[in-house]
Amino acid sequence: MKCPLCFSSAYLFHSQPGREYLECTNCKGVFVAKEYFPDPVSEKERYLTHNNDVDDPRYRKFVSPIVESVIKNFDPQEHVGLDFGAGTGPVITKLLLDLQYKVFTYDPFFFPFPELLQGTYDFIACCEVIEHFQNPAKEFQLLRSMLRPGGQLLCMTHIYHPGIPFGNWYYKNDPTHIFMFQEETFHFVREKFKFRDLKIRDRLITLSV
Repeated sequence: MKCPLCFSSAYLFHSQPGREYLECTNCKGVFVAKEYFPDPVSEKERYLTHNNDVDDPRYRKFVSPIVESVIKNFDPQEHVGLDFGAGTGPVITKLLLDLQYKVFTYDPFFFPFPELLQGTYDFIACCEVIEHFQNPAKEFQLLRSMLRPGGQLLCMTHIYHPGIPFGNWYYKNDPTHIFMFQEETFHFVREKFKFRDLKIRDRLITLSV
C-alpha cells in the first residue's frame, strides 16, 4: 500500500488483532489501510462519545496551547480564524469569541458548512483532528490553500517517536485515529505544501506561511 500523504511505499509496522499499521518509508507517517477505516456512521458515533463540554475547565486547559498562540500572534480586530474539525464542543471557538476574535466553526459531522472551506483565514485551529484524516494529502492541501499570507495552521496531536512502545501506545487504539505523525512527517508536510516555517512544542505543531 502507498502512503496516503506522500504516496511512497510503506511496510508493515505493527499488527494486532483486528488492525494492522504501516509506516511510510519516506515521510514516516504511521497509518492503517483502508479496510480499517471506520464507516461514517461509526465514526460519528465515536465522536459523540467524546465529552467535549465547552465549560469544562480541563477541556479548556487542554486546548490552551492553541488559544494562547492565537492571542500571542493575532489581533482580534484584524484577523479571522477557522476552528477546523471542531467536534461536538467547539471550545476553541468559544474561548476566542469570548476574547472578541472573529472565528468560524467547521466540522464535517457537527458543523457542516462547506462554504467556509471557500474562504481564507489568518489562523486555522486543528485540535485533535489531523490523526483522523483519511486523505491527509488532500486535507493539508486544502488547509494550506485557506491560509492568508502570514497565517498559521495550529495543530494538536500526539506525535509518535521510536522511544514509545507502539504496541502499548494508547493513541493508536482509537478506531478513528488512522494516520499518526512523527516529527519527520511534519517536516515533509512543511516542504511539500510550501509552509515557510515549522515549530513543534510538545503536542502543538505550528505551520506558518
